[in-house]
Amino acid sequence: MQTARDVLTPDALAMLQTIAASGSFAAAARSMELVPSALTYRVRQIEDALDVLLFDRSSRQARPTEAGAELLREGARLLEDIDAMANRVKRVATGWEPQFTIAVDSIISKTTVFELCESFFALNPPTRIRLRDETLSGTLAALTSGQADLALGVGEAGTHAGIHAKPLGDVAFVYAVAPHHPLASAAEPLKDELVRKHRAVAVADSIARGSSMSFGLLGGQDVFTVATMKDKLDVQLRGLGSGFVPEGMARAYIETGRLVVRRMERPRRIVRVNYAWRHIAKSEQGKALSWWLAQLESPGTRAALLERHRGV
Repeated sequence: MQTARDVLTPDALAMLQTIAASGSFAAAARSMELVPSALTYRVRQIEDALDVLLFDRSSRQARPTEAGAELLREGARLLEDIDAMANRVKRVATGWEPQFTIAVDSIISKTTVFELCESFFALNPPTRIRLRDETLSGTLAALTSGQADLALGVGEAGTHAGIHAKPLGDVAFVYAVAPHHPLASAAEPLKDELVRKHRAVAVADSIARGSSMSFGLLGGQDVFTVATMKDKLDVQLRGLGSGFVPEGMARAYIETGRLVVRRMERPRRIVRVNYAWRHIAKSEQGKALSWWLAQLESPGTRAALLERHRGV
């Protein structure tokens, strides 16, 4: 009789993931270009070796049992570990990371990020670049969870062990509304009691779990939540709400009169924005990380990442 080590191969774990994702043996067999009986036979071999039932076959759907769900969770983790091990081996052999993932906060200039990517690809490296759109706590969380190698637009990072951060610069926020918004003609400084009567626009924190962030909201205020800072600007340009926006992102609209800056009772917000990466000895850094960190040493590059925004 086969043992668990005989049957729990990476291919077998991937097959179980496909069955669960497809929802049925028939659909999984089609996607894997197998006959259903062959797929069923392979699953039964695993079940016999483990002496458990992995899928409930009482209906046409393939629903994981409690034991099956646990195997799927652990199998996914093992497959990720195998991929990570392969990436480390390739990095040791060539010095280049097979994939380099950058978490980009919505406060960061995508134009500048794309220009940096263009310069990176001009080197013709064997590294694939992946960009992740993140917001607020989610930007740092992508890094600390191992889902990103570099994070651009991080707030506080000093309390996280194993994370190294350097400043990109300071971002000034202004309270802005469309010229046809009721607050555009209200007496300054705007009092919280008045602001509370009008809808605020907030950007959703992209962190998957844990404590999320929010800024500038008043208790009891109606809130319209959007996905990115660019969405927030678009919504405020339409007069659907008000709120603090980065001055650099809003400058073109302020200069053309499409947004009006209003003075508040509260002090002006200035936020220190950083870039961060997991602490690795310089001798062990991959060439992709080293290249990006070298670019970020340039004051001009750091300023462009915070200032060079296209219109919404």
